Amino acid sequence: MALDFQLNGRVAIVTGGSSGIGLATARALLAAGANVAICARDGERLETAAALLAAGASTNGTAASARVLARRCNVLDADDVAALVAAVETRFGHIDILINNAGQGRVATFAETDDAAWREELDLKFFSVIRPTRACLPALARSDAAAVVCVNSLLARQPEPHMVATSAARAGALNLVRSLATELAPSGIRVNSVLIGLVDSGQWRRRYTAQGSQQSWEAWSGALAKGKGIPLGRLGRPEEAAHAIVFLASPLASYTTGSYIDVSGGHSRHV
Repeated sequence: MALDFQLNGRVAIVTGGSSGIGLATARALLAAGANVAICARDGERLETAAALLAAGASTNGTAASARVLARRCNVLDADDVAALVAAVETRFGHIDILINNAGQGRVATFAETDDAAWREELDLKFFSVIRPTRACLPALARSDAAAVVCVNSLLARQPEPHMVATSAARAGALNLVRSLATELAPSGIRVNSVLIGLVDSGQWRRRYTAQGSQQSWEAWSGALAKGKGIPLGRLGRPEEAAHAIVFLASPLASYTTGSYIDVSGGHSRHV
């Protein structure tokens, strides 16, 4: 018997929803009965993702295609985000869940990171949360089960010297989640995050291909995980992160706010 996440008829927005964890989360939300809007900057990838989601099985007799909205959006552009929220409310009538998933990492040491790079990284990590959350607040305040989940990185608690700007920005975003959780709790809006470790993604697949390894992907990625000291001995799968995200977004986590779930295969060393 499948676990009931109590999301039938709920409406969720997933930013960065065209691939990886965002796409897996959209798929999991649909499977749980929610209507889902995904957004991304790359229109071609977004269309491909929407087609994949629309091809999913029906829920309660309603085809997945009728429960999916895809819209091109730069989450750092306030007008883009406002238009996205308006489109979702027009299509589905309300918004209950926001998954802030947009973002990427910057590989660079402190010495290699100039002022422009610092500003770009801080702008991305903060405003990819701030602008969608701000735009969704009126709709979320009207929901009886409102939730915001921010997809963050283990770097927020465990910085890496070769990703200094991203580590610092991720730590700030984790602090922001706690502040939002406290401020929005009286409005009935829960705010949580997940801290992701190394996950099977296009980035790692491209490295595997570029190296021309004679090993299988499973052997190559297993060796990578061992080298990184991941106790479970493998990279995470996007759907494993998605399961944690959907749990935090659902009424099953109704007494959890200002918190996070570590999804890193035991890679975390912080207490």
